[in-house]
Amino acid sequence: MAPRSLIFHRFNSYVTAQIRRNHRLLSSASSSALHEAPSSSSSSSPSPSTSPDAVHLTENCVQRMRELHSSEASSGEKMLRLSVETGGCSGFQYVFDLDDKTNPDDRVFEKEGVKLIVDNISYDFVKGATVDYVEELIRSAFVVTTNPSAVGGCSCKSSFMVKQ
Repeated sequence: MAPRSLIFHRFNSYVTAQIRRNHRLLSSASSSALHEAPSSSSSSSPSPSTSPDAVHLTENCVQRMRELHSSEASSGEKMLRLSVETGGCSGFQYVFDLDDKTNPDDRVFEKEGVKLIVDNISYDFVKGATVDYVEELIRSAFVVTTNPSAVGGCSCKSSFMVKQ
């Protein structure tokens, strides 16, 4: 019984440390995003898609969003929202949603009329990333296929670790 409790104690300490580390990373990203927000909202001349730190959309992603637009009965077109949350098996996880509005702190990336929205805090974790739509035997989903800010992750491509 003692070896099990020792293993549990070590594992619990490790997980607690990872959660604290991720919280510190998100907190620091949050404060830096708040300092950058006024300047990014005031400069709307160059499109974020042309920047090397832009979040890119693949043809499969654009095609799937167009299919979703054509099947939507609502009048407004939905945009794909990408956000990053703590969690998953690697520390952070990608979350995709369909949204019909943008917030003041959002960055909008567009390709062929399809829009991807990323909030300022999440943007720090996905600069230069590529979003794809994949169809597999077990699921069909939007995924981040490449992310220069990530080192490692799980095989399902829904969670990742951040470069230090």
